[in-house]
Amino acid sequence: MYAGSTETRSPPITVPMLRQFKQEGRRICALTAYDASFAKLADDADVDVILVGDSLGMVVHGKRSTLSVSVGDIVYHGRAVARGSKRALRIADMPYASYPDPRTAFTHAARLIAEGECAMVKLEGAGQVIESIRYLVEREVPVCAHLGLTPQSVLRLGGYKVQGRGDAAAQALRDAARAAQDAGAELLVLECVPSPVAAAVRADLEIPVIGIGAGPQCDGQILVCYDVIGISSGRRPRFVRDFLSGRDSVLDAFRQYVADVRSGVFPAAEHEYAE
Repeated sequence: MYAGSTETRSPPITVPMLRQFKQEGRRICALTAYDASFAKLADDADVDVILVGDSLGMVVHGKRSTLSVSVGDIVYHGRAVARGSKRALRIADMPYASYPDPRTAFTHAARLIAEGECAMVKLEGAGQVIESIRYLVEREVPVCAHLGLTPQSVLRLGGYKVQGRGDAAAQALRDAARAAQDAGAELLVLECVPSPVAAAVRADLEIPVIGIGAGPQCDGQILVCYDVIGISSGRRPRFVRDFLSGRDSVLDAFRQYVADVRSGVFPAAEHEYAE
């Protein structure tokens, strides 16, 4: 199969459709991918969202963190994904240090939309990042917020650790999520937080909440495409499941992932974090 041969069987996903899916109770299926071939398979499996993630620094480039990924890297991989994907909504990660202030954020976000051929950008964190979210939205750049474990903060956090444990931390997370929505974010990725906290965040918001290690009560799920097929460069995270095991093709694995997310089978209890 070649990327250029894709024929879409359903209309392309748009930004307003994501909120409509939440209202309808239809779980959103997302994958992180970095090239045309995996993007095409994601489209064929009926994946709703493809994130061109800065995780490529680790899983593609072999680095120990995401911090060395550049805007140019995301543009390059975004173009590749766009060649393979015609249906899924494409989101581009804003790399580390690419949004220190609203004006700089807009300069880089504009590249990711125009050159990287994505429909939305994702920013990690809260605090002053909220002003960058508002600035982008006011200039017609759709934004996905990212809270909980934010990999670009790994040096401050001292590693990849569960976030939102304890009453104060949980409340701060809920407050940050509401602030991101109020600033105009259309989507929220919530990573590595206890399931009850994720459920509370989801209930607070009108925008969809996409979980990764945040339990089954989110509006959707996202995993890295390599994790879905059992390729890992290190210790496999608790929230990951190998969907290729027992199946004959990557496409079958992606289809099973989509089916299990939409039916609520995945994530299961063993993929959750406690408070």
